[in-house]
Amino acid sequence: MRGEKEVPQEKHFWSRTFNGFNYIFLSCVAFLAIAPFVYIVACSFATEQEILQKGFILFPTQFTLDGYKYIFSTPVIFRSLMVSILITIVGTFINLLLTSLMAYPLSRKDMLGRQKVMFLIVFSMLFSGGMIPTFLVVKAVGLLDSYWSLILPGAINAFNLIVLRNFFQQLPDGLEEAAKMDGCNDLLILFRIVLPLSMPALVTFGLFYAVGHWNSYFSAIMFINDASMWPVQVLLRQIVIMSQSGVGDADSLSNAASISAQTIKMATIVISTLPILMVYPFLQKHFAKGVLLGSVKG
Repeated sequence: MRGEKEVPQEKHFWSRTFNGFNYIFLSCVAFLAIAPFVYIVACSFATEQEILQKGFILFPTQFTLDGYKYIFSTPVIFRSLMVSILITIVGTFINLLLTSLMAYPLSRKDMLGRQKVMFLIVFSMLFSGGMIPTFLVVKAVGLLDSYWSLILPGAINAFNLIVLRNFFQQLPDGLEEAAKMDGCNDLLILFRIVLPLSMPALVTFGLFYAVGHWNSYFSAIMFINDASMWPVQVLLRQIVIMSQSGVGDADSLSNAASISAQTIKMATIVISTLPILMVYPFLQKHFAKGVLLGSVKG
């Protein structure tokens, strides 16, 4: 009897030890994941002397806003932010609309030629035309120096389309049959039944599309020549280049000589990351569920 009482206590001891090890290990992993972003934020508020002396900073001792003042010393930054917000909102809406309109018929088993269309979609994931053919197509259709050149060429992502199609296939067939008995056509079934039931998946892919549009950089350089139409990512690159060359509005700075290129770089990273990062908490409850749904059934 004595031995039988000691066994549960021993198991309880090892269980607590294992849990404690997991907590310590996961805390270290979480710190390693968060530390780089904290370092970037800290450097954006630190002085040049502190960055050079300490090297790695998690909390600056002397706060300064000179890096942000340098970036916002020109009103062009606000226009570029509005351009990026417009492209992100309109582009994400078009992405979700066109992806849904293509994924829904491909999820129907009675669609003729469905397998051939899916083959072409998968083929486009493996082989693409490349940069020069893409530029020639955009130029041929008259989209150069237009915001549509940043939206339409990548309006449908093949991977997102396949996952969303699989998600639509998991919906019960009885819902569509009942809707047809009530007189609904395919578009009404899609917009009134299928899409409302697919909100987790739509929110997930909407976040993917929005992050892609917000981080759009190379497409803007390749398709847009007018500087007044640049999104914020391209403008921030120009600001970093000017800061390294010593060009800027020194009148808005408290001490222009104390600003380092490293501080301005970190401030640009914070400005370009923070807006899209603030959107995630509002979508987080749908994000994990939306990633899993539609990825099981092929």
